[in-house]
Amino acid sequence: MTNKLRIIPLGGLNEIGKNMTVLEYGGDMIVIDCGLGFPEDDMYGVDLVIPDVTYLVSNRKKLRGYFITHGHEDHIGSIPYVLQAANAPVHGTALTNGLIRLKLEEHEMTDTVELVTHKPGDVVQAGCFRVEFLHVNHSIADAVAFCIHTPVGRIVVTGDFKIDPTAADGMTDLARFGELGKEGVLALLCDSTNVERTGYTPSENVVAESFDRQFRGCDKRIIITTFASNMYRIQSILDIARRHGRKVAVTGRSMENILKVAGELGYLDVAEDEIIDISQIKNVAPNRLCIVATGSQGENMSALYRMAFSAHKQVEISALDRVLISASAIPGNEKAISRIINELYRKGAEVIYDKSEGLHVSGHACQQELKIVHALLRPRYFIPVHGEQRMLQVHARLARQMGVSPKHIVIGDLGQVIELSAKSCRLTGETVPAGRVFVDGAGVGDVGSVVLRDRKHLAQDGMIVVCLTLSGEDGSVLSGPDIITRGFVYVKENEDLLESLRDLASDALDVCLSRSIRDHVTIKAAIKNELSAYLGKYVRRNPMIIPIVTEI
Repeated sequence: MTNKLRIIPLGGLNEIGKNMTVLEYGGDMIVIDCGLGFPEDDMYGVDLVIPDVTYLVSNRKKLRGYFITHGHEDHIGSIPYVLQAANAPVHGTALTNGLIRLKLEEHEMTDTVELVTHKPGDVVQAGCFRVEFLHVNHSIADAVAFCIHTPVGRIVVTGDFKIDPTAADGMTDLARFGELGKEGVLALLCDSTNVERTGYTPSENVVAESFDRQFRGCDKRIIITTFASNMYRIQSILDIARRHGRKVAVTGRSMENILKVAGELGYLDVAEDEIIDISQIKNVAPNRLCIVATGSQGENMSALYRMAFSAHKQVEISALDRVLISASAIPGNEKAISRIINELYRKGAEVIYDKSEGLHVSGHACQQELKIVHALLRPRYFIPVHGEQRMLQVHARLARQMGVSPKHIVIGDLGQVIELSAKSCRLTGETVPAGRVFVDGAGVGDVGSVVLRDRKHLAQDGMIVVCLTLSGEDGSVLSGPDIITRGFVYVKENEDLLESLRDLASDALDVCLSRSIRDHVTIKAAIKNELSAYLGKYVRRNPMIIPIVTEI
């Protein structure tokens, strides 16, 4: 252990989102990113998915800090939940920490968490780790990569990045990447999100030009939805709206929060009379108004969702609207976005969302940019991160093309321990607890696979409740069996079926009582088996059957 660095991914491998990686050496441990994932279609009722941090909790005495690459939800979203279990200082850039602070305020944790703000070029000592902040481009300001100086050598973690020579905050610091490559990089952990795409990721300037084209000569009200965190894009919207004589109104909680934080930190250039309150839009002519809204991923109850389904208090969609969707669908959100687009069309709005219109560019590096980073850093070992299995495999192939030996490439999985020394990098075969923890309302981790299975069962087949009351003296039936259904059949049109079920339950009960069986568990099982067999054979359905036996 004393001369081996342990790298343990707790999120972000074989999945999109939920990014979290542990680096451990001897008695010291740091964590890179602390993100969340969003629920899949079959995760009924689940609000958020966060990493399993059992390993952090059991090793909290070693924990020296969390280092956050940028302020997107898949990198900061689980911080309030994780830090309740394993608290340590959080290190990030100004905007990143501003967004984290909003989350901590919501959870009333600002007094218990130490936020430490840094800028690119800063170096932080955390136990035996020396963490250097490196400027990179992404679809949010203040994004960084890390060069982590460890006892076994330098480890570079890119975080999410791309190379944009025209970025408002300057291009990714390739000069420092080149210096590190000359000094020697032991291992590279690199973003794999866009590795399947050839060429280069277009500049954010492409989107600004497209916005200008959509504003030019438009006599309709313009509604734009985009990722709230992309302040460069929001700044472009503000600049173009100003140029075309339009006021801007903002709607959606996350968009309002971003503007508040960005304004306080000086990241946005906003004139006092440029933004109006959403409640004042009726006082502005439609061809002099631009509305910026949340909902680019089709989220239920987002501003655009409420507009599309006539639930927004201030905005009513009509043929006088041009809606620009400036985002690409995160995998799994395609259906939700399509629903909104269809509803907007139904209301007569002009909807522009096609990629050919140039309304969105990615924040992740494509193949040529990845090759540049590999060529500059020249790592001895390579560990692809941030992506599904096919992305990790394609990135491994790219690394081989860039001269990395196949024996020096490790594709891990959640919880698998990667052991790194100056002369080796390998999967040890050891695993730590890792996976998904579900957040449902105020509950964290109290919804597991069994609960989700039951919810899925209820959603697909409904429920039948059989209620009956027995005498505590002689076991005779005092009332019931009564049949109650939810999500199974429409009662008024299926009274014969329900009567049959009632008779079956009564027969099963009679058999038990005739054998002097008064054990409630046995009676419930008999009723459930009888009804289940009947429904499977004659109705071909499998509802959840819940017998309830009381005794008085």
